[in-house]
Amino acid sequence: MKIVAKVGNEDIAMVYIAELNSGNGKDPKGPGKKLIEFVESVQPPTPRSEKWVLIVSTLFGCPVGCSFCDAGMYYDGKLTKDEILSQIDFLIHNRFPRGGVPVKKFKIQFARMGEPALNENVLDVLEELPDIYDAPGLMPSISTIAPKGTDNFFERLLDIKKQIYGSQFQLQFSIHSTDVEKRKSIIPVKIWDFKKIASFGERFYNADNRDNERKITLNFALAKDTTIDPDIMIDNFSPEKFIIKVTPVNPTCSAKKNHISSHIVPGVEKYEILEALKNKGYDVILSIGELAENDIGSNCGQHIMNYMRKNEIVPGGYTYPLINVDEVTLIKDA
Repeated sequence: MKIVAKVGNEDIAMVYIAELNSGNGKDPKGPGKKLIEFVESVQPPTPRSEKWVLIVSTLFGCPVGCSFCDAGMYYDGKLTKDEILSQIDFLIHNRFPRGGVPVKKFKIQFARMGEPALNENVLDVLEELPDIYDAPGLMPSISTIAPKGTDNFFERLLDIKKQIYGSQFQLQFSIHSTDVEKRKSIIPVKIWDFKKIASFGERFYNADNRDNERKITLNFALAKDTTIDPDIMIDNFSPEKFIIKVTPVNPTCSAKKNHISSHIVPGVEKYEILEALKNKGYDVILSIGELAENDIGSNCGQHIMNYMRKNEIVPGGYTYPLINVDEVTLIKDA
């Protein structure tokens, strides 16, 4: 792996673009060269020693093509186990040269480029991580749309969670809407229905360890024309085992192209729908984060390379300058 460019703020988030020698890629610099992105971030005022988040890629692009995610503008295959690990290894040794990670909460999210359930190499990485690094605070995080046909991935993931991580694991399902047709328009591939997600979540949640067990997260990137029906939620998902996280729709080329605007906006902390969900007994997280992450391009759904190839203005995003580390053309070669 070779770092070719980076962008960001060391005190908030850094996005790295790296070149991999992986097959006959569509990315720049000729046959066999592909580019990926990965991220490290902190959450001011929490210091890095308390919480540090790595967000790594699992696919070259993504075949799903969610309506507000720029990573789905192309797809060129799966990363190998070693290619996924190389991102983690770079970020760790860049901050902690000796390889140990003295961080209280050290989260690794498999969510930069690609739906992780479409690559079983992610599971190999999860099995090996605790043996590679001295990281007592390690907590992996899988965020997924739960594509149809991935049952084997999730069954093995359940075994890994039970055998290796216990309560130190975060599972998130990206739901986005309770309206079936709207959900299909946001996620244009076949996915698990709510009953199947709920059934797996019930098994994933260890009810015998309620004091320490993490609830399964249901993610909603909430657009203006998207609904969350509290009655549908309570009919499917137990508040004792599931938690709801609501985020803005981040500024992306795809959101702009598809005329999608966010219902969640900075400065507004109370929303009627969130109160209705709380009244049903749910823990609800309103997660907006640092607005500078939109300017950096480090937030979920944003994608530096596709933004540069599109060469267009996205209001509210992508204003930080890219620092080229190598002479790699990042524009017009998608």
